[in-house]
Amino acid sequence: MRPDSEHRAGDRDRTRASARARRRPRARTRARAAGLLAAALVGGLLVTGCAGGSDGSSSDGSKARRTGPLPAPAPARPSAPAPTAPTAPGTEADGEQRDIAPTDTPSPTPADYLSTFALDVDTASYGYARRTLADGRLPDPKTVRPEEFINSFRQDYPRPEGDGFSVTADGARAGEEGWSFLRIGLATGPAAPASERPPAALTFVIDVSGSMAETGRLDLVKQSLGVLTGQLRSDDSLALVTFSDTAETVLPMTRVGGSRGRVHDAIDSLEPRSSTNLDAGVRTGYDTAVEGARPGATNRVVLLSDALANTGETDADAILDRISDARREHGITLFGVGVGSEYGDALMERLADKGDGHTTYVSTPEEARKVFCDELPQNIELRAREAKAQVAFDPQTVQRFRLIGYDDRQVADDDYRDDRVDGGEVGPGHTVTALYAVRLRPGASGHVATAGVRWLDPDTRSPHEETAQIEASALDTDVWRSNHGLQLTATAAYFADALRQGALPGAPTLPQLASRAHKLARATEDKDVRQLAEAIRRADGLQN
Repeated sequence: MRPDSEHRAGDRDRTRASARARRRPRARTRARAAGLLAAALVGGLLVTGCAGGSDGSSSDGSKARRTGPLPAPAPARPSAPAPTAPTAPGTEADGEQRDIAPTDTPSPTPADYLSTFALDVDTASYGYARRTLADGRLPDPKTVRPEEFINSFRQDYPRPEGDGFSVTADGARAGEEGWSFLRIGLATGPAAPASERPPAALTFVIDVSGSMAETGRLDLVKQSLGVLTGQLRSDDSLALVTFSDTAETVLPMTRVGGSRGRVHDAIDSLEPRSSTNLDAGVRTGYDTAVEGARPGATNRVVLLSDALANTGETDADAILDRISDARREHGITLFGVGVGSEYGDALMERLADKGDGHTTYVSTPEEARKVFCDELPQNIELRAREAKAQVAFDPQTVQRFRLIGYDDRQVADDDYRDDRVDGGEVGPGHTVTALYAVRLRPGASGHVATAGVRWLDPDTRSPHEETAQIEASALDTDVWRSNHGLQLTATAAYFADALRQGALPGAPTLPQLASRAHKLARATEDKDVRQLAEAIRRADGLQN
């Protein structure tokens, strides 16, 4: 007979599997539902000696009413299927149509005015799109995830104290009659000073397959790890696992203090070999992480790869099912760092989702330093577990809504407060933005939506919620006259939508969008916004 704790863990796994099974068909159904625009949302490791990153663009005051803890959105109810409408703006590049909101068409089922999804802080899609454009190619529309474009730019939302989130809501007219953008902004508190954070026990799983020989892959990884090693505290620990056709633990979990030379020697010894057995690398990496796990420390696996698996098991679910016990019992999450001009985007994203982690993509030493030095606390520590957002729209005010992106992160509305259902894991210093296209009823005024976020405390796993309200008056300003942060969000969303050949309301042409992005870059003096403007210009040149 198994111990009670083991029974409970098994029940939890079966519940999660069942929830994921319910979530995926719903997401697919929504992605194929008709395409009139709609949308709704709710809503460390600090390495010493590293310079802090910029917070991105600034924003001015908003007309939205931001609140502290309020009554949460109305209890979630099962959603009714959205009615099918003729092909309309929102149709995707592959001919499928996006989620559509309630319409005025009579229906035997009640309209669904709730939007629920798991939080996601991935940014790999935008990073890889920029790399692809720089190489003179348009990205595959299937690799373009709008939420990852939007969340690649940190906003200056108010920060909460301690763990959890603040919630901010604002919006503006979208440039097409009747349509507006509604933005929900979530933010976690900053990372603790380096001297106050818990020690870290990091297992780096490094792809040394033949494809990693390309410039900008293994050489970039080695350079990044060398910089990181010089910045870690003496009481931090580090392990190195490599994989090609097989996997090998090059360095077991080792305290950095007194061993920096040994760590650097292990990094310098890495050389590309043959094929890519990602399955072997992940399994060996988790075995090494479990063996070297330290109570009270931040225990994480960091996967560095081009994710072009060609040997052994290549399915993300099957790979991570083999190490599910390590993830569940030891709380070891997976942070994926993608590299390379050819990159297995779909596999890396699925690995991170199923591994309760997230992904990013790097192609230059500057980007790598930002990830491994400036932003490592965000990517390693946790401020919230199983975080989900829900937006409850007011049917008296809202006619249609559409959440832009988060296609693979949708959650059944009645699972919002079911903490057994997978959400997202979010670290310190993160901002998470969800953007909706919303059509208000003619002459509507007053309350538009209540945006909420629910999460579990990373240590106690006790649930918490935070909400904010937004009124119709907050949507009066034209988006291009709104605060810089909202303009940046709209620019990123329009860019992703153009690469996916969609049709957001009020969408400018790419030359117009590039011009607006350059103007915004000058106003904010933000290097990241300038790079966005350049990427839009490149895309325009390749589409013509």
